[in-house]
Formats: sequence, C-alpha cells, structure tokens
Amino acid sequence: MHAIIAKDLSRIVRDADRELAIVDGLSFSVARGCRFCVTGPSGSGKSSLLSLLAGLDLPSKGSLEILGKNIATMTEEGRTSFRGQHVGFVFQNHQLLQQLTALENIMLPLEIQGRSNAKKQALALLDEVGLSDRSKHYPSTLSGGEQQRVGLARAFAIRPQLLLADEPTGSLDAQTGERIANLMFDLNKSYGTTLVLVTHDEALASRCDAGIRLSAGRGTPR
Repeated sequence: MHAIIAKDLSRIVRDADRELAIVDGLSFSVARGCRFCVTGPSGSGKSSLLSLLAGLDLPSKGSLEILGKNIATMTEEGRTSFRGQHVGFVFQNHQLLQQLTALENIMLPLEIQGRSNAKKQALALLDEVGLSDRSKHYPSTLSGGEQQRVGLARAFAIRPQLLLADEPTGSLDAQTGERIANLMFDLNKSYGTTLVLVTHDEALASRCDAGIRLSAGRGTPR
C-alpha cells in the first residue's frame, strides 16, 4: 500500500510572458509508514512539492494520489477537511499561535475536530515530548527547541496518517536539532505515520528509507 503516488506531476506558473515549471514531471511513490526525504538546493522545487502534497496547490499536469484520494478531484473545502483529519505539519519556524499556551496550541487541532477529550490528549502529548512542566507557557517564553517540541506534539495530536515536515531542524543548533530529529523519528515510529521530510541536512536525509533529490523542479531517486 502507498501513502503517495505521483505520476508525471507538474506545477506550472506564469512568470511575465513565459511559463515556468517549478515542479516538472515528477513520478514517485511513498509506501505507508515510510520515511521519505526530499532534498535539493534552494529554488529546486521542494516547498512547491510539499504544497502539492498538502493539497494547498493543485497539479497543473499529471496525477497525485494521497492516502488513496485524488487531490485534484476534491473541492477546496474537501481538501481542507482532508488535511484536518489525516495530515500533520511541522514547520521550520514552529508556526505556533503566540496568544495560546503550549497546551492550547496542541489542543487546537483536536478541538477543531470536536474531540471531547482534547485537553487530556494534549497533556499526554506534552508529557511524551517532555514538556509537562511548560503547559501554561506561551511560545515567547519557550526556547526554539521547546517550541519545536510543541510543534511536533501538535502535528501528532490528530494521529495523522501523513506527516509533512519542512526543514524541522533548520532553525536550531546542531545539538538541539538532533534531539528534535530523534523525537520526530520516535513519534513517527510509535504512531505508524508516513513521514515526508524536506531538508538540506544530508545526515537527516540519510536516516530516511527512500527519497528524491530535486533540481530545477525535476527529480532523481536518492
């Protein structure tokens, strides 16, 4: 079974008087439960590919199947609902809501789903990432590593089938980045989540099962 199947996947945008393929004819698949990395230099199409996998952008050509669903045939509302139920996100700059505490940030996706036990689940996740004593702290009072741990807990709160991580250690020092990577992979294993990891870090990429290297929107297997 595959979590992702892409066939001749392209994303084309208009730049002045010409068309530019920022994702150009990619074909690959990602097995369920796999750790899959996307690498390549800046401007190679990594973030654009991630937006396609998240259903934030639609393919200009080709086909993309995510968890058995053809993204292109879904409405915008349908894609939003699909993400909320099945897809988790980890960002380089955490993207926590500053007006919410660590606990409230983790509770938010659960509350959106209408979970009656959102607080209990969020507290359990805070404990899992080692931040039980920081539950009432706001992001501005947390270190970068602590914020990323809250981000990981939030991403795993809905028990996503697919986790998309965009440079999750990119803004952290080496030691903190390694701790975050270890935690992410541990959670990935315990939850059975399929992980797609965008990274410049070759050491991090080497810990994945498979991957693709992008250059000018085109890809080669790693």
